[in-house]
Amino acid sequence: MYHEIPSWVENGSIFHIRIRCHHYYKYSLTDQSIGDPLFKSVKSYQRNKIWHCRLIVLMSDHLHALLSFNPTRSMSIVIGEWKKYHRRVNGIKWQDNYFDHRIRNYKELEFKSTYIRHNPVVKGLCAKPELWPWILDY
Repeated sequence: MYHEIPSWVENGSIFHIRIRCHHYYKYSLTDQSIGDPLFKSVKSYQRNKIWHCRLIVLMSDHLHALLSFNPTRSMSIVIGEWKKYHRRVNGIKWQDNYFDHRIRNYKELEFKSTYIRHNPVVKGLCAKPELWPWILDY
């Protein structure tokens, strides 16, 4: 099944996840009224050990995250439930599905972390990653 973690992948493996809004969604994930509840739910999932979030960056129409998942829960179900909750409660229209890539080693983790942190800089939204307010870095 698509997005299922193979049995040979170690528990606690980190995944680069990208979730996009549907192209007709007219609001920004970085609007305070949307971004704050997104971050609140990320922290709640962390606190409840549903996932471990190393990094998440909100952009206007998508988000990037580095997540590892509780081995008792399916990654696709966890993300699907999270998206469904925000669709119902915050009206976010997501694209179907999401992108995932398993991080294979420390060098790749550092590369992806840098890539994600610099996303707002590359898009011309801020001069340095540390100036972007829509980042949670654990």
